[in-house]
This record gives sequence, C-alpha cells and structure tokens, in this order.
Amino acid sequence: MALLLTACDDTPTTDNTRTTTTTESTQTALAQEQQAQQAQTIILALGDSLTEGLGVDKENAYPAQLQAYLHEHGYPDVEVINAGLSGETSNGLLNRIDWVLQRKPDVTILTIGANDAMRGLDVSNIETNIRQAITTLREAGSDVILGGMQIYDNLGREYVNAYREIYPRIAEEMDVPLIPFFLDGVAADPSLNQQDGIHPTAEGYTIIVRDNIAPAVTQYLDQHRHD
Repeated sequence: MALLLTACDDTPTTDNTRTTTTTESTQTALAQEQQAQQAQTIILALGDSLTEGLGVDKENAYPAQLQAYLHEHGYPDVEVINAGLSGETSNGLLNRIDWVLQRKPDVTILTIGANDAMRGLDVSNIETNIRQAITTLREAGSDVILGGMQIYDNLGREYVNAYREIYPRIAEEMDVPLIPFFLDGVAADPSLNQQDGIHPTAEGYTIIVRDNIAPAVTQYLDQHRHD
C-alpha cells in the first residue's frame, strides 16, 4: 500500500513539472518575441520614382534591396518601407508626409527634388520644401538621412549648380547625414539604366544600395546601437 501511494503521489508531481516547464518556455518565447518586436528598427524610404523603383520588380527596387542587404550584413531587425511615389515633387511630398508617418519610422531616407528640377521649378522653393519635410519628420520622431541629387546641364549651368548645392547646405545647416549623390556610379551609364536613361535597372539599384545608401544607413544603425 505504501508503495502504491508513493507511485500515485509521483504521477501528478511529474505532470505539474511538465506543465510548469511548458508554461515557462511559452512565456520565455513570448518575451523574446516581444523584445524582438520592440527592438525592430523601421526605415522609411521616402521619395519619388527613384525610390519607388519605376520599371523594376518590387523586390529589385532600392528599399527591398536595402532590407535584404542589411539582413545579410548583421542587421536582421530592420524593416525598410517603400514610400516612393512616381512623379512626386517636393511640394507633393509635403502634402502626404503625415500619412506615411503613420508607420512611425525610426529613420527616414529622404530623396526628393529630381522632378522639381526636371520641371525647372524655383531652386529656393525646392530647398524650402525639403527643409520643411525634414522638420516634420523630426517632429514626428524620425531621424533623417538626406539623399543628394544632381541634374544634367541642359537646364543651364547656373540652375544646375544652384540645385546641386542645396543638398550639402541643408545637410550641414540642419545637421543630417548626407548621401552626396544618390545615383553616384550609376547615372549616365546606359548599362545600368533603363531605356529612359533616368531610372536604374535592378543591377543599378544594387550598386546604389551597396555603395551609396548602405554605408550611410549602417553608420546610423551602429551609432544608435551604441546609444
């Protein structure tokens, strides 16, 4: 009888132990998942067709390629959101910026102004709009990395120079990291651009991500990981 009672006593103890262990494992897994979600860094890629990836598949646009690059290079907790819109001007971007900020990005890569320049819009107005966009993004809690742009000389040397100078000036005066020229290494290369000579191919975007965007983004991520 004593042996029987002992055996009966042991069974529920074992079940309780298993239940407790399972519960603890579940709680640990949930805690780890929650921690991973909280640690996730959201990058908003904001701009025009160069950001949207006009003419290439979605996975070949620079935001998707940037996310893949970051995941492969030790930043698995980063999500890159494509908020590019073909034909977008700096003024149009201001009109929709509150809507895209609903994703609450930690940092925004802002690349805008090319369509303004192609239409010959006033350079001072372009600069004012970009400054306002940076201010709005910051007030919403997003840091900013500014993508610099350049244009062809067909609009006149004075306009081209004035346009090119607005990006480094804004970056310096507003203290934001600058990608000096978003299309560096790809612009004017027929093998890396589509037939329009403006929008990069998938291979062109790979170079842009690797050589121009990723260095600025990884520097930002490394600095903020150490904060």
